[in-house]
Amino acid sequence: MNGRILTWTMVMMLGALPAFGQSKTGTTIGQFLLIEPSARIAGMGNAGVSASEGLDAVYFNPAVIGLLHTYNVQVTHSAWLADIAYDYVAVSLPVGKWGSVVANLTALNSGEIDVRTVSQPLGTGERYSASDVAIGLGYGRQVTDRFSAGAQVTYVQETIWNTSMNTMVFNLGTLYQVSERGLQIGASLSNFGTQGRFSGRDLAVVYDGDPTRYGDNGALPGEVYTEAFAVPTLFRVGVGLPFRLSPQAMLQVAVDAFHPSDNTEGMSAGAELEYLRRFALRAGWQAAFQRDTELGLTLGVGLWGKLDAYGYKVDYGWAEHRRLGGTHRVTFGLTF
Repeated sequence: MNGRILTWTMVMMLGALPAFGQSKTGTTIGQFLLIEPSARIAGMGNAGVSASEGLDAVYFNPAVIGLLHTYNVQVTHSAWLADIAYDYVAVSLPVGKWGSVVANLTALNSGEIDVRTVSQPLGTGERYSASDVAIGLGYGRQVTDRFSAGAQVTYVQETIWNTSMNTMVFNLGTLYQVSERGLQIGASLSNFGTQGRFSGRDLAVVYDGDPTRYGDNGALPGEVYTEAFAVPTLFRVGVGLPFRLSPQAMLQVAVDAFHPSDNTEGMSAGAELEYLRRFALRAGWQAAFQRDTELGLTLGVGLWGKLDAYGYKVDYGWAEHRRLGGTHRVTFGLTF
């Protein structure tokens, strides 16, 4: 039975190799939802759908919520591209035999930008900003000693100056431990939701029905009507397997395949070498086989420890973006 499950998983992952169809890049809104918040898993190539522990794995697979049996807090800050600030906060709360719940907040902010026009290329003296916010609430339960499932609903808002878009998305996930050795198979569907449309007073215009006529009202109030766009839905499936190298050292290997709604398919893989549950080195490669990707090598380190009754984790992850440079993530977590 276990061999059959593993075979089907490999078939599904091979099916995520490049399909030479038309790319749909740039056809969805809410792209900030695809920024992974975990510095730990970022260092492993963002191959996290089969991760079975840690609040940071909930982003990749909400089934992990059911395995969180303690109170956890996680905070991530990322120095994103073009001086954009990315911040993420998550907390988990166990509810006894019923499972656990997780709440999280994601914020992306551009900072203030000068308003420039064709007639005033050096700036009008006004300034604007672009920001994104996502507020999520999830629930998960460990159904058996080897199988868990979870779901999350997220409110999403994108704002550009005085124009905004709002929508709701849903995440679903399952996680199954195949063998006693710790082989895990995970699958998740992220950002499945409704379409969103921008609106706001910045879309107000003055309309002249017929500029060639004189005497009519050439300053009618109007509004630009924007089309509705979908969010970037993402399906992931992956496997993870730990290897006990010695009583003090553990090697965790993970491979993910993913199918996005707005891009070509790809695969990510990574590894974590852990020593004494105190220190870890990580490396990986993300978005392999994806057409025209700027992603690639990832690296990371992690530290664990205890302060009285509290456990803490500090993780750092670096990800290559080739011509765009690299991004840096720092995650701090507490366990109560």
